[in-house]
Amino acid sequence: MTTPPIQWYPGHIAKAEKELKEQLKRVDVVLEVRDARIPLATNHPQVREWVSSKARVLVLNRVDMIPPHVRQIWTEWFKERGEMPYFTDAQHGKGVVAVTKAAQAAGGEVNKRRCDRGMLPRPVRAVVIGFPNVGKSALINRLLGKRVVESARRAGVTRQLRWIRISDEIELLDAPGIIPWRLDNQDAALKLAICDDIGEASYDNQRVAGTLVDLLKHLNAPDADLWLVKSLESRYGLDATPHTGEDYLQALAAHRHKGDVERTARQLLNDFRTGLLGAIPLELPPT
Repeated sequence: MTTPPIQWYPGHIAKAEKELKEQLKRVDVVLEVRDARIPLATNHPQVREWVSSKARVLVLNRVDMIPPHVRQIWTEWFKERGEMPYFTDAQHGKGVVAVTKAAQAAGGEVNKRRCDRGMLPRPVRAVVIGFPNVGKSALINRLLGKRVVESARRAGVTRQLRWIRISDEIELLDAPGIIPWRLDNQDAALKLAICDDIGEASYDNQRVAGTLVDLLKHLNAPDADLWLVKSLESRYGLDATPHTGEDYLQALAAHRHKGDVERTARQLLNDFRTGLLGAIPLELPPT
């Protein structure tokens, strides 16, 4: 039996995407937030088209969940492509000041043009966009210095667009998570599921947990110098090397949970998502 593909496009996202395209006409700067563990899988294919010629600041959130040398590798990779990534841990406020400065600098051009035309300056209008649950609401709360938008560790909490005044310099549009209406790349879809960046109803926990084990083994290639798969052995006392992801899940269930594979899958995913397995990236720059 073939497993159905992962697809998730709830009605509130379709509605928000339509409204977002309308509001983008009023925006000066786009803050695009991605998940630092999966910067490519959380790259929405239409963002560039929507942003067009507007200034864009690339934010890679959850930097606390990848090792420092992986951050360095990604920084170099993006810079080679003419982009400056800003790494944040929005939950704890790390890197947020640099993002504010980048947004103000990017929007400064707008007021320069206004002054040239004899108009008064106005606050820079920025929008925060990205996949569900990549940390947009946590970032907004940090930019504001207080909790004004609901933030939770699950996809689909923000449901409508609204403008928030950050300071005399910046106004911010909070938008719900956006996701392509169709996920053609199922490898990327599985990574979204592993990282909890997609609705839980769209996937099977056991399949996703098995994929996580396979991914850790794959990324554990000798030249990657990461030894990710060791994190499973040190956490659970069971070596994953001789097993496929699916087999490891079965063996781990027998080893720890009296054969309860679903419970094992949920624990494995939760341990990864909360950092109990360590700082683990699921993507490295393509060579």
